[in-house]
Amino acid sequence: MSSDATPDPYDNPVAFGQRVLIYRNRRGMTREQLADLLGHHASWVKKIETGTMRMPRLSEILRIAEALRVRRLNDLVGDVGAEPHTDLFVGPGHDRLPAVRTALTTFPTRADRPAPSTAYLRAALDAAWSARHGAPNHREVIGDLLPGLLRDAQLAVRQANTSADRRTAQALQAEVYFLAQFFVAYQPDPSLLWRVSERGMTAAQESEDPHAIGVAAWLSAQAHRDSGPGHYEEADHVVLEALRRLEPGLSEAPLDVQAVVGALKFEAGFTAAKRRDSGMAWGWWDRADLVAQQLPGGYFHRVTSFGRAVMAAHGVTVAVELRSGGESVRQANRAEAESIPSRPRRARHRIEQARAYYLDGQQEAALTTLQQAHAAAPETVRYNGYAKRILLEEASSRLPERRQRASRLAVQIGLLAA
Repeated sequence: MSSDATPDPYDNPVAFGQRVLIYRNRRGMTREQLADLLGHHASWVKKIETGTMRMPRLSEILRIAEALRVRRLNDLVGDVGAEPHTDLFVGPGHDRLPAVRTALTTFPTRADRPAPSTAYLRAALDAAWSARHGAPNHREVIGDLLPGLLRDAQLAVRQANTSADRRTAQALQAEVYFLAQFFVAYQPDPSLLWRVSERGMTAAQESEDPHAIGVAAWLSAQAHRDSGPGHYEEADHVVLEALRRLEPGLSEAPLDVQAVVGALKFEAGFTAAKRRDSGMAWGWWDRADLVAQQLPGGYFHRVTSFGRAVMAAHGVTVAVELRSGGESVRQANRAEAESIPSRPRRARHRIEQARAYYLDGQQEAALTTLQQAHAAAPETVRYNGYAKRILLEEASSRLPERRQRASRLAVQIGLLAA
């Protein structure tokens, strides 16, 4: 290895501060950006990284892990004799992941059977989305369906007889990849996530279907943003390009395309909130809300979950990302989770509410809300780094009741041993 190569944080011995520096650089963050996320001055981060300040307490370590999207606590603090490794922003790896990975990486060399009709694929996808939104353990459900759907979609594209049939099949194939992205997200295979995202975008573009292109951009923006501040510009670019393509003639577009435009506008606001640009974040939220108000009251987009019901939940997310404690709680108190028809999306909203309460110092309310999230969709809590951070921190609380509540839920999701 050359002397100027980036050190590997797994190499020992590497001090805690060095690990923070390595992961900050990998995320494309400046010290000022990290300090802002943590509520400290850049000089505090410098002291941590240079080792002139001792390792902070657990609550600060968890906040650093959240800001840097570190996969496991051990990756940040080293192997200090604590087992098992504590996954934060990556889930434990679902039992069905190997079968889904195989289906995603294997292409049939010959058509060994007739492809299903596009009508059959459309019905199968509709059933899969319905199952995902209705299941408490949605990865289990869609992980079982994905291998067959991926193979059927491949055959449909290969065996299409006309260019129009091929474009229709490619739009359906793109949607299968969208479903797959929900499954592979936050699992321990980031390269697979990018492969799925890129294939979904390629299939959508080749289909020339506006709805597919918009959803592919929506998912791609999330993948870029979750990669850290160094990728926020890419997230913005993909969103703005999709909006330029979809917004002309929007009033005449189908409801699903209108909803995707609304979802994309919120994504722009979400990224702005990550940058702590309050005016831009709420401005994009307002634009997304204008789209939502033009949709039918009970409308709910099957992929993005966009509709009137989710806009209040999006308000909580913006306020939390802006670190506005009082505003976060105000948004959380006005957002009705039960109006969201999707169990995993409802659980995700509950987690965002819990983040709002925790940010405002209302730890009891945060734990209660996490319990509600777990009741709606246990897998959503199990794979969510923010929920796990709160539970780990509260499992070390000095108050016995809070410590016991957090520990029980942490055991239920497999975060702590029984």
